[in-house]
Amino acid sequence: MNLQTSATVNRGEPRCIWMQAGVVKHKVCALAYECTECRFDRALRRIASENRTRRLQGELPPGRRGAIVDWQERLKLLPQWKRPCLHHLKGRIAFRACTQDYLCSRCDFDQYFNDRYTVFAAVRPVDALNIGGVRLPQGFYLHRGHCWVNIEEGSTVRVGFDDFAFRVLAPFDRVEAPLMGKQLRRDSAAIGVGRGAHSARFLSPIEGVVTEMNPRLRESGCRAGIDPYTDGWVLRAHAANLREDLHGLMIGDQASEFLEGEVERLHGLIEEKAGPLAVDGGHLGQDIFGHLPQIGWDALVAAFLRV
Repeated sequence: MNLQTSATVNRGEPRCIWMQAGVVKHKVCALAYECTECRFDRALRRIASENRTRRLQGELPPGRRGAIVDWQERLKLLPQWKRPCLHHLKGRIAFRACTQDYLCSRCDFDQYFNDRYTVFAAVRPVDALNIGGVRLPQGFYLHRGHCWVNIEEGSTVRVGFDDFAFRVLAPFDRVEAPLMGKQLRRDSAAIGVGRGAHSARFLSPIEGVVTEMNPRLRESGCRAGIDPYTDGWVLRAHAANLREDLHGLMIGDQASEFLEGEVERLHGLIEEKAGPLAVDGGHLGQDIFGHLPQIGWDALVAAFLRV
């Protein structure tokens, strides 16, 4: 695979994806292919959606405006082996054919590429705080409902469950998150998990649009032994008001103090329900619910997920 670092790959000016697909004659990208931030992209998607609706109703939209279709639909007119991967269109790699009808969330290569090559992505964070056995990597933001946020490139963030929630409730048989393109509302119960007959929901720490869900979690849940801050991430999103979102999150000393309080509250709940068990030298163990089901799933969810 021939990876390129230039956004133009020796093509001169960076051509908008809509231009590359042949939907418009000329448009230069000025946002380094951050399409979710682009007014032009939003406008053409709106027009393409309106045109699609009118066609389904048997109406033919007039003029040049009526010829606008989604860039993905235009490229699907090509033989499959000629359909360029989105990362090629963005100038990141040499030609590669798209095999997933531009449904990037289903694509193993897209997952591989983003995990390895996204600028500023902390795929393997090593420096971490340790609060009573609970880990939190340096630079990660924490929500009171036990989801973390890691800033990647621009306004793109990853979101996942923190180590505390994972130790208390996981492993999860299933993980559910909004589909790509769906809106996230801050503090809404957006992310669902299930363990056997039990289920719970986590609050979204940000406002924004989902751009991807971790396909590994979608297919097989969140297994025991997975690192919640690396392979266990849940979704990526474009945060519309990232600066405002960050004001409501915790980092550094504030996050440490919060987790210390949560660990103390959990120890108190354990002692109340089951006696002084399930702690090793004052450090929180793994699979608290699995080892101490008498505490109660609902009690743990109500106490710590704040839904």
